[in-house]
Amino acid sequence: MKTRSQSNTLPQLGELELGLLRALWDTPGRDAKSLQNDLPDALKSSLNTVQSALERLHRKALIKRSKLGRAYVYRAELSRGEFLGKLIGRVITQVHSGSMTPILSGFVDFAHDIDHQSLDELERLIGERRGKQTEPTQTGEPSKAIAPNRGDTL
Repeated sequence: MKTRSQSNTLPQLGELELGLLRALWDTPGRDAKSLQNDLPDALKSSLNTVQSALERLHRKALIKRSKLGRAYVYRAELSRGEFLGKLIGRVITQVHSGSMTPILSGFVDFAHDIDHQSLDELERLIGERRGKQTEPTQTGEPSKAIAPNRGDTL
């Protein structure tokens, strides 16, 4: 039986499914044929295979579809940032041992390994989050934190 934390995580995704999600984040509202035509060479598949992968993504509640004529048009259910947040959450849930220090340290190391701009962006997002949580409003009450706009790369 699945625990609550496991049931709230993202389902496993294959490379084709992830490629289709990327395409839908870049250009929402596309049909299977359009998506098939724009797949990278490493993911080239028959139209039937693409349609099957889209059906799996729909059943996993990662995309929504609407009928347009005789074809379905697909859109991602989650933004790229929301998806990444859930993906990271799943990994943290699987390896978390109580202390957040190793997880945070690993995240900072990863950001540093990408480039210094990523580390600077991480620092900016932390400052933005802290500022929004502690900034008093004109009424003197603390303002509510708003989630920062997550990056759109995956």
